[in-house]
Amino acid sequence: MAEFICLFGKDSAAIVIKQPKKSPLFLRMIVLVFAMVCGLYVCLKQFSFQTSQLVPTPVVSPSLHALTTRIHYPKPQTFSRAECGHNPVRFFAILSMQRSGSGWFETLLNSHDNVSSNGEIFSVLDRRKNVSSIVKTLDRVYNLDWFTSASKNECSAAIGFKWMLNQGLLANHVDIVDYFNRRGVSAIFLFRRNPLRRMVSVLANSHDRYAKLLNGTHKSHVHSPEEADALSRYKPVINSTSLIHDLQETESLAAKALEYFNTTRHMVVFYEDLITNRTRLKQVQEFLNIPVKDLSSRQVKIHRGDLSDHIKNWEDINKTLNGTEYEKFLRADY
Repeated sequence: MAEFICLFGKDSAAIVIKQPKKSPLFLRMIVLVFAMVCGLYVCLKQFSFQTSQLVPTPVVSPSLHALTTRIHYPKPQTFSRAECGHNPVRFFAILSMQRSGSGWFETLLNSHDNVSSNGEIFSVLDRRKNVSSIVKTLDRVYNLDWFTSASKNECSAAIGFKWMLNQGLLANHVDIVDYFNRRGVSAIFLFRRNPLRRMVSVLANSHDRYAKLLNGTHKSHVHSPEEADALSRYKPVINSTSLIHDLQETESLAAKALEYFNTTRHMVVFYEDLITNRTRLKQVQEFLNIPVKDLSSRQVKIHRGDLSDHIKNWEDINKTLNGTEYEKFLRADY
């Protein structure tokens, strides 16, 4: 920390006080107090200047969205926005991991009349093979030139997509953060509080890719309780030896993503909170600065109830995590 010292030398204005013969100590105290006040004033001025230069821009919370959300007026090359050409559009991206509820969350957003979220566009390798292809793809999405079944192109008020952390996002984070900040893209991080439940979903979905339990068809998401029950009958075996390391890796990946994108406008949402607290969806809509509406989805949750009903080697997993910091994941959390 810098030190600031006020010196009164021969080049500065001199204050001459004639000391009375009878009370030199009193006058010395006056001079000393004056010098201290002067020094304190100068130091505070210097400190105020320095802190005004060094305070970083705070991460935007949903309650501050109206002050910082950037709006755009895209001019697509493939169609005309017609009467909606003067309607502002906001850009967003859902940043998540596979089997974290991002598909369900995206269907909720797309049930809004003014939101178009275009799915997992970077699952295609060619779109993320280098920074140039990533930027080209982003430009097409945010210029409304990306068409999916969810697109409401002309009158969209918020346009985005979902992006998994392992799809070139973290590997190219420097350029992507620069793009987000330059173009005003708001990031919505969607994670699971309980990564053990996510692990069950990942293993079960991987199994169904080959087993095709629903009449020879693989489905990552279902729309009926009957389909959900059929898929949930499969109980995966979790590697108890590497379990703690795997949980640590998941947590580390999420922490790394938040660190990399700390300078962007973002909010963090947990899947469990969306299920137990529907006001969280209201906060998401406020964050995107769109009219707040009731959102809905046709998707049905596959693995419901206690985790012990969905893990084949439950006793091994229970024994491995008991007494550790991850013991809490064994309990039902919604």
